[in-house]
Amino acid sequence: MSHRSQMWDPDYLNYIYYHAQRGIEGEEWEEPVIAEEEWEDEEDSEAEETDDGAEMGDRDGVSTTGQGLHDDHHEAVNLNGQGSQNSVGEGESSGQRRNTAESKGGEAASLEGEFNGEESIKAVLDKGEIEGLHCPICFEAWSIGGDHHVCCLPCGHVYGLFCIKKWLLRRGSSKCPQCKKKCGIKDIRLLYTAQIVAIDGELKMKVRSLEVKCASIEQKNSDLSKKETEWKQREADLCNQVQQLKKRTHDLENLLTEVENRASRPSASNWNCQGESPFGLNFGRKFPLQGCSSKFIMEKDHEVVGARLFDINSSSKICVIARRLSGLGGLHVLTKMSLCDYDMEDILLPSGTKAVKDLQVSPHSGLVLLASLGKKLSILSTESNNTILTYNLPTAAWSCSWDVCSQHYVYAGLQNGTVLQFDMRLTSRHVESLTGLTGNPIHTVHSLSPDPSLKFGVKSVLTASSLGLCHWNFGSYEERPYLIPESKEHGVCISLTYCSATDDVVASFRPRVEVSGDLDMSQPVLTASSSFANGQGVRGSHVHFKKTGSTYQKLGVTCANVSDIRLPKSAIIDAVSENPMFASGDEETGELVLQNLPSFNAVEHLKPRKCPVRDIRFTRALGSGFLSCLSEDSLQIFISKPS
Repeated sequence: MSHRSQMWDPDYLNYIYYHAQRGIEGEEWEEPVIAEEEWEDEEDSEAEETDDGAEMGDRDGVSTTGQGLHDDHHEAVNLNGQGSQNSVGEGESSGQRRNTAESKGGEAASLEGEFNGEESIKAVLDKGEIEGLHCPICFEAWSIGGDHHVCCLPCGHVYGLFCIKKWLLRRGSSKCPQCKKKCGIKDIRLLYTAQIVAIDGELKMKVRSLEVKCASIEQKNSDLSKKETEWKQREADLCNQVQQLKKRTHDLENLLTEVENRASRPSASNWNCQGESPFGLNFGRKFPLQGCSSKFIMEKDHEVVGARLFDINSSSKICVIARRLSGLGGLHVLTKMSLCDYDMEDILLPSGTKAVKDLQVSPHSGLVLLASLGKKLSILSTESNNTILTYNLPTAAWSCSWDVCSQHYVYAGLQNGTVLQFDMRLTSRHVESLTGLTGNPIHTVHSLSPDPSLKFGVKSVLTASSLGLCHWNFGSYEERPYLIPESKEHGVCISLTYCSATDDVVASFRPRVEVSGDLDMSQPVLTASSSFANGQGVRGSHVHFKKTGSTYQKLGVTCANVSDIRLPKSAIIDAVSENPMFASGDEETGELVLQNLPSFNAVEHLKPRKCPVRDIRFTRALGSGFLSCLSEDSLQIFISKPS
């Protein structure tokens, strides 16, 4: 039987209410004088009681014939708070008690009012439920001495000494008020403690376990909230990218439709010499062609302040640009630009790097090779944006190149005409150094495709200096670099480009101070003067070579408008048309000119937003051919149109 069910036992409720009523009426309890003989009589009376009598006492609860709980006032209380007829004892009737209560100013009410008032029997019982603080009979705090000393019965229930004695002395009450186990006066045991507190250990453990679970749930809820915020941000970013791609696709479809419509009309009469349409549409900027169908469409014209050189990593679809920032003391940085969304990110270069003269992205990995005037050859990672390796050079580096066959070897062309070979597995210094034919700076280095006629381990490079083109073999110590004879007669070499897929080589020349003899041209010589009126360029030439093993065959020469002070970059475009194309900048018109090889017939004139053209790169990425042109503070990206 639970504690609460025991507390609502009819005998127990009658006795509690009796004392509560007497406390209201101001009556005093008198401690009975118990003689030793009474203790013995009490024990004998307990022994003479039968089990049937005990059961009858449990069932009857209150005696209405004077038997059981006589000499005291008892009243059976139902759960609805209604009182039954009172029995009369100790010379005072229930009516007299009510009169006494009324004479005290209404301090005590009727039984019905007692249960429906502010302090009902249930409220009194609730006070008794505070374990370890109050006697469950009189609901008063017990003490550690005196007549209300804390004590217990053999069954373990705790009471005040006076209350339990008075209970057990009543006839028919020789049992615990709560559990009904038989006991007598001699079974009372005094407890010597300041306070008794009952703690439910199992419940406490459950509370702790629930607290831990609540803390865990709160932490999980916090983590999920953070993840939800991140997912919403990513969703928003993806939605923006989708919108941009949709807009881009729509624009490209419109341009393609417009091109097809224009191509169906006579083209020769619809374009002027500047590549502009007479219909008022700014169409010539994207398709500046003369009487032929365009192969490239401008995708992006992006402003890049202070840009000098760049290269494209086709695997990671990013463009790496060497820049010099304005307003920060000429600080040199690298800038990564995504070819998907054109986001830009700057990478600070180590102190002492100075101006970058050449920049090459590895064809094998996401590494970038830098040659600088700070006498350093640096290798950076585009993934971590950190410099992973730096070589100190004897003099300034003007050019650099990755080996086309091995990811470990790199080359650097120096200002004194020397070419160094490095193995990245050896981080302290170069592995081989070859001295050039002159002390002129090596402004361009290209690693060549393997030559089957050379012995195993020999690696070849092609370089360009003001003297001309030079072939070098590393790993063959008995051979010296040699000059390609056909390149010396065309003047000062200012640019060199090489395509490893086709072994095509194109070099650009400007005339020497005093040039004698006529050039062997495969194209008619232009009638313009050798020096432009605006002083931005001179009349030079482009020469096409074909590499076969270790030999070079000159296939064609054409006149060109080249720079008289700068060292511009050019590119060879393959797998876009039937023949490879050569892309270079025209210093007089400011156009990007595409010419078929080996004939040098102009097939397309692209008009950059600014001029002159500084650097040109071609690569394949995202399923298309990307032709990129870097001019003054501007980067234009053209995409090849499917044939």
